[in-house]
Amino acid sequence: MRVYELIHRKREGGALGAGEIAALVAGFTAGEIPDAQVAALCMAIFFKGMTGAEVDALTAAMLRSGDVLDLSALPGAKVDKHSTGGVGDKTSLPLAALAAACGVRVPMVSGRGLGHTGGTLDKLEAIPGFRVDLPVERFVAQVGRLGVALIGQTARIAPADRRLYALRDVTATVESIPLIASSIMSKKLAEGIDALVLDVKVGRGAFMKTRAGARELAAALIGIGRGFGKRVTALLTAMDQPLGLAVGNALEVVEAIELLRGGGPADLRELTVELTAEMLLLAGVAAELPEARAAVAAAIADGRGLARFREIVIAQEGDPRAIDDPSRLPRAPRVIPVPAPAAGVVEAVDAEAIGLAAMALGAGRARVEDRIDPAVGVVLRRKVGERVEAGEPLCDVHRGDAGEPQDAIAARLAAAWRIGPGPVAAPPLVLERMAGP
Repeated sequence: MRVYELIHRKREGGALGAGEIAALVAGFTAGEIPDAQVAALCMAIFFKGMTGAEVDALTAAMLRSGDVLDLSALPGAKVDKHSTGGVGDKTSLPLAALAAACGVRVPMVSGRGLGHTGGTLDKLEAIPGFRVDLPVERFVAQVGRLGVALIGQTARIAPADRRLYALRDVTATVESIPLIASSIMSKKLAEGIDALVLDVKVGRGAFMKTRAGARELAAALIGIGRGFGKRVTALLTAMDQPLGLAVGNALEVVEAIELLRGGGPADLRELTVELTAEMLLLAGVAAELPEARAAVAAAIADGRGLARFREIVIAQEGDPRAIDDPSRLPRAPRVIPVPAPAAGVVEAVDAEAIGLAAMALGAGRARVEDRIDPAVGVVLRRKVGERVEAGEPLCDVHRGDAGEPQDAIAARLAAAWRIGPGPVAAPPLVLERMAGP
């Protein structure tokens, strides 16, 4: 195989064969094919795209570059959830516990935050002692015992994707839908799941800025799942303003605990219930969505979801006292309000701007190797449709001594709110539901 010929063919809009893709991925993973050639191929794919058959072949090659977990010995359907990333999106924490409490097996392999979007692993690690690096054998055993485990991608799961994503990140080819779809699905299929629920974010704070782009990505992901015999449902959800009120790792853990206690912001609760209900439906635990929603709501009301989350924390060596008393979680030494410059109704809140401000405080990372401060972040006090008076706080900044100066952070945040005469209705959260056959 001459990689040059594959690059040239793709550059001219041709298709690559499954065998060629498999050999290319194997050679790249083994270090036998130079980064420069794979980077050139990624750029060709970025501009010319891939056929469905090519995407399936790329997904299969990356999937088979490492271990594929076999959970068939565990009774019941194994279902996971994946979000394409947003600001304030902490649904995985309560969702995993609630789904397990309702009888779904949830083998969840999650990622870290990068840029203005948060990561599930960073939130979990805000819980003192919590381990996201469980060995595969322990991960499988915990799914069998508790019905759920949450870990990070190991060196044994889709190692080709790890290498390819790092290359895409530095060559401006991350946004390619075929490459996104194969990256997501290679990791998810390696978990040994039977079905998958997708939360495809749309809007200012999302990776996909338009509904058409989000729909295209969702269709690609559903198509891959279908090709591998998996049931996949996707919800397109709004991400123009942050989800919930808290943006920052420990702050978001607190909000997740509040939800499991029966409180929390209405939008976070709505989306968590909706996504978890879809998991119950795919697992066969419920026959229809209304029944599934009622089951999830009951698991919140009677405390089963909170109890399961506490069990997860104990099993993964976290401090359960932080769940009983969230004030034990990391806390920033200073909380500084950002006042509204004028009176009126909040017409828009720029999720991306708030995510970037949180990152500038140290809650996120610009590079994979950057360290984060789990205590810092932003807590919104006003969202779209709500009235604010001049001088009243739009949000509170939870900060330490590092990060951008407060004046710069405050300016970033004040610009994120658009205040007008109103009235403005709060936008819908779930925009569309797409389900595979």
